[in-house]
Amino acid sequence: MMTQAFYSGISGVKTHSAGIDIVSDNLANVSTVGYRGNDYEFSSLFDTMVNTTEGSVNSTVGIGTQLSATPMMEGIGSEILSDRSTDMAILGNGWFGVQGEGKPLYTRDGNFTFDKNDDLVTPDGYHVLGTMGGNIKDGVLTKTLSEIPLGSVAAQEKLNFPKSLAYPPEASTIAKFDGNIGTETNVQTMGATVIDANSDKNDLRLEFTKKDIQNPPGTQWNVKAVVKSLDGKTVYDTKTGSVAFDERGALISSTLSTINNNGSTVKIDLGTGFNGVVSIGNVETSSSSVADGTIGGDLQGYDINRNGEVVATFTNGRQSSVGKIAVYHFTNEQGLNRQSGTRFSESSNSGQAMFFKDAQGKNILGTDITNFKLEGSNVTMEYGLTELIILQRSYDANAKSITTADQMMQKALNMGA
Repeated sequence: MMTQAFYSGISGVKTHSAGIDIVSDNLANVSTVGYRGNDYEFSSLFDTMVNTTEGSVNSTVGIGTQLSATPMMEGIGSEILSDRSTDMAILGNGWFGVQGEGKPLYTRDGNFTFDKNDDLVTPDGYHVLGTMGGNIKDGVLTKTLSEIPLGSVAAQEKLNFPKSLAYPPEASTIAKFDGNIGTETNVQTMGATVIDANSDKNDLRLEFTKKDIQNPPGTQWNVKAVVKSLDGKTVYDTKTGSVAFDERGALISSTLSTINNNGSTVKIDLGTGFNGVVSIGNVETSSSSVADGTIGGDLQGYDINRNGEVVATFTNGRQSSVGKIAVYHFTNEQGLNRQSGTRFSESSNSGQAMFFKDAQGKNILGTDITNFKLEGSNVTMEYGLTELIILQRSYDANAKSITTADQMMQKALNMGA
């Protein structure tokens, strides 16, 4: 029994020494962004059965302990405010993917930045993985996207967002007019701003002149449309037509259809019935208009929304998604292989990386992302210090048992002498 106590104490010292090393490493990384600590699990070595009466067994005596596992702590760290839009934190479960040397690695550390090639990378040059929208070509946005579908796990790619990106001008195709021109003989005007293919704003002006000869019921008007530059120095096109209203003032016909806007065709929409331009007496005249199209714009910056969409904002007020940050999931996160304090690789125990799917079977993040924030370590100082005290006391107790067993052996030897 004395030798058993001796060896049990030795195994306890070794086991708790390993636990102290684990907790000490956790405490050393309390301030490490995205760090996930290691826990420890102890198990008993072989037990010895003790017979208290002949032929019966009702007790066991352990002969030591061992460190059986160091599972990853799965708690989420606290949020840390940042001043960079490329710093990100995952608000639930999941992992960012970064391209390692030959295989992806997975991390909760969202400390990202741009390299000289405009790639989104980690500070040490690992590329962040996600899905590009495919709507950027030669520094020009080719399509406006509100959302980018997340591709398959195997299709995730390096994310590249150029510092210089242009939003091309969209020429106006239609100008819709509303208002009341009344029934008097005064000339009535309406105007709209239309955009041409050169990103210039031009003035589309309509002049309504009541015809000298009327054909009741209702009223008839001549209308003249002119497109010219805002400074009035250049006239691009002039069209004339006629409009007719019924006795209630509702529009029943118009021969004015389109006009040339410095090379672009604009449809003139006066509406129908009471939906558009009307001619009603004893009611105040009014006018309003709306035209599509937009002037070109330059990139103001990128932002990242909660769905992982990288959204480009332009000086013309327009926005478009240009990429999507990927968030990976695993069947068993504790089965991941730790490559460093914050990076992991998949293993046979973790299962392969996967994406969550919605009810329609489309890949989704399965969690929310926030930028201008980072996730801190999931190890707190108070927890680590408490565990360290417990392990140190256990270590001391096991060390004391070794000393006691040694003293007992010395006394037994002395008695035999």
